Amino acid sequence: MRGTDKRSGELFSYVGVEQRVRADHPLRAIRGVVNEALEVLSGEFAALYSGMGRPSIPPEMLLRAMLLQ
Repeated sequence: MRGTDKRSGELFSYVGVEQRVRADHPLRAIRGVVNEALEVLSGEFAALYSGMGRPSIPPEMLLRAMLLQ
């Protein structure tokens, strides 16, 4: 079963990620492009996962993490 791609930016911090990263940082532009591309691919990812079983880590989240490395 496919997990949901919800983002919790302030789970372990009192200062949000948006406040920590400056507005003109290059990763902000990359994030926008990546999010748009992953939104288009979301249906394709959903077709690959079963409706039964334990929820997985969303593939969008895994791909974002790989890009940051």
